[in-house]
Amino acid sequence: MSGALGLDPVLLEVLACPCEEHAPVRPDVERGLLVCTACGRGFPVRDGIPVMLLDEAIPPQG
Repeated sequence: MSGALGLDPVLLEVLACPCEEHAPVRPDVERGLLVCTACGRGFPVRDGIPVMLLDEAIPPQG
């Protein structure tokens, strides 16, 4: 079963941002990213695999 961005909902529950806060991430379907709830960085999902690397993160919007 797949949820937002084609990821398993259980995986979405356990994923955390690699930033110092290790905060949960939420899917941003419009942008195709997982977004940290603390720092706002976006992490791409490539071929159904979340790329949770700070070096590849997209800076927060706004």
